[in-house]
Amino acid sequence: MTLRTPLHAEHLAAGARMVDFGGWDMPINYGSQIEEHHAVRKAAGMFDVSHMTIVDLAGEQTRAFLSYLLANDIAKLQVPGKALYSCMLNEAGGVIDDLITYFLDETHFRLIVNASTRDKDLAWIRLQAEPFAVAVSEREDLAMIAVQGPQARERCAGLLDDASASRALALKPFSAATLGEWFVARTGYTGEDGFEIALPAADAAQAWRRLVDAGVEPCGLGARDTLRLEAGMSLYGQDMDENVTPLESALAWTVAMDNDRDFIGRAALEQQKARDVPHRLVGLVLEERGVLRHGQTVLTDAGDGVVTSGTFSPTLQQAIGLARLPAASGDAVTVDIRGRQLAARVVRPPFARNGAVCEGILPGS
Repeated sequence: MTLRTPLHAEHLAAGARMVDFGGWDMPINYGSQIEEHHAVRKAAGMFDVSHMTIVDLAGEQTRAFLSYLLANDIAKLQVPGKALYSCMLNEAGGVIDDLITYFLDETHFRLIVNASTRDKDLAWIRLQAEPFAVAVSEREDLAMIAVQGPQARERCAGLLDDASASRALALKPFSAATLGEWFVARTGYTGEDGFEIALPAADAAQAWRRLVDAGVEPCGLGARDTLRLEAGMSLYGQDMDENVTPLESALAWTVAMDNDRDFIGRAALEQQKARDVPHRLVGLVLEERGVLRHGQTVLTDAGDGVVTSGTFSPTLQQAIGLARLPAASGDAVTVDIRGRQLAARVVRPPFARNGAVCEGILPGS
């Protein structure tokens, strides 16, 4: 039996088309995926992300534990509420998961990990936490709603009292605040501004309805995927996994190796850098009619690569994707789509953010 979020009844009442996503019964769309996509780029849309796993960590050595667990450096978090994006690696340098860490206070931190990796993440985190005497608590009592778009924050403000709304609107990007029983973070997975709100599961349905009344469009996983790909954001299990390192996944910027900090996977990354990283993750724009899809072969002058994520971009009106290519490959490639070799151009993501196509993505831009 698939799992259900506290908002499941709201999705059914709105006529959502439901699918199994990592063991959860989730909305793929509420009618038009394209309209939901544009609602986020132009105004405000919201997603039920209660399937994501919220993990609270507590203990005197929590900072030391996270310094060892994560490839990014937790020392960057000095102000309560600040967030850090990082990868959690295995000893071989492969990505167990990508996640966000929030600094609450010196003995309390919060992690948000992916739904599809919940069981293995929790097992790994608990195993590594034992020597540090850190308590690991999954917050199954919380739901989470992501409200995204240029008008998202203002439309959320009406759900809060004046003091809380002022604090929420004053949050800087990649920061969060505890507002009563709500945890409001200025983060997201769409390339647009907005909030991700963790709140008591019992309050989720009422908050969802009030957001609908405020003009926020319910959106499904389909639009979330096209939005994140346009924003150049990776999807775990496709663009990275336990068999590839962050250095091969356009995530070198999340690896902090500028000091002697020991973290899981560091030795493997150092060895890979010493012998040259074999692959690079790039953006692709298809220059002919067709659609890029996960698993398609990319032919380059240095050998074959593979499309890791692909879609038709509603904002660009062209097929776009992410691909892992040989490190020495050039910028002119072809993609094998059902036996046809179609020309594609290598670009640097993101493709679109903040409601517009990014510079350098389209010819002449």
